[in-house]
Amino acid sequence: MHKIFATAEIDDYCSSTLSRYGKIEIATSHDENVLAKEAAGAMAIIVRGHAPITAKVMDAAGKLKLIGRTGVGFDTIDIAAATARGIPVVYAPGAGARAVAEAAMTYMLALCKLMTTWDREMRAGNWRSRYQYQGTDFDGKTLGIIGLGRIGQIVARMAAPFDMHVIAYDPKLDPKIAATLNVKLVSLDDVLKQSDFLTLHCPMNEETAGMINANRLSLMKKGSYLVNLARGGVIDSLDCIHDALVSGHLAGAALDVFNQEPPNFSHPIFRLQNCLTSPHAMATTVGAMTRIFQSMTDDMVAVLEGRTPRYVVNPEVLNA
Repeated sequence: MHKIFATAEIDDYCSSTLSRYGKIEIATSHDENVLAKEAAGAMAIIVRGHAPITAKVMDAAGKLKLIGRTGVGFDTIDIAAATARGIPVVYAPGAGARAVAEAAMTYMLALCKLMTTWDREMRAGNWRSRYQYQGTDFDGKTLGIIGLGRIGQIVARMAAPFDMHVIAYDPKLDPKIAATLNVKLVSLDDVLKQSDFLTLHCPMNEETAGMINANRLSLMKKGSYLVNLARGGVIDSLDCIHDALVSGHLAGAALDVFNQEPPNFSHPIFRLQNCLTSPHAMATTVGAMTRIFQSMTDDMVAVLEGRTPRYVVNPEVLNA
């Protein structure tokens, strides 16, 4: 029987469907060398998490015909190497968009409404904390979105009932789409300078790597908020976020993604009360993961049966 190698656990739909095509094995580590060893003989690879699927891993598999990615981000997969080897890479864009957009709104509200502060003070019996702190509101504030794709567009629609002024930076977006959302497209510097809340939803690539750094953070309003639900690498380092939070230049930040996953938990940013963090988990709601696994699995089956998948990163492979 063929072998199907997954870099992490998969759901019942994916398992029961793909087990008809091969025996499923789960990786024990995301180390490249371990992945290469354990992927040996694999006909297909399912990619979850931060596992690097490099040319080395692909070649080690030997019989690799297909790669499936759970989600929209495929920056851990060497797409050029897959394309050169004639291996289609299917993914699931949009399936988790709603969950991530809801998380962005949740994070921004939790930060500006001081939810964790109030909870901490109440647990300490400090009722008088109500006179010591003040939260802020969405009403009349400017929301900046970097990356107005599927997720960013949902965030923009969600912000409308809060009477927020929404601006965005997305150099590749059709301006007509922004206009239908009542979103004003501006330059990167302007979105930084004008935003009271800034949320990141851009892909990770050569243009966006390290986009948010100390210099660009200095352009933001004093007392503004930053949320990153894109990729950890779009922020230059945790140091620049930490420094901006300690100085008070940023009133708060929320990070679901990190350049190194898991991150170095000894970093002082994890001791700051005005920084909320989560383990790259905001897109893994029950509904989102059900849709993601179904979309990816169905497209993997389509490839295995010689049909055209809906979502493929490198369609030129199929055309060839």
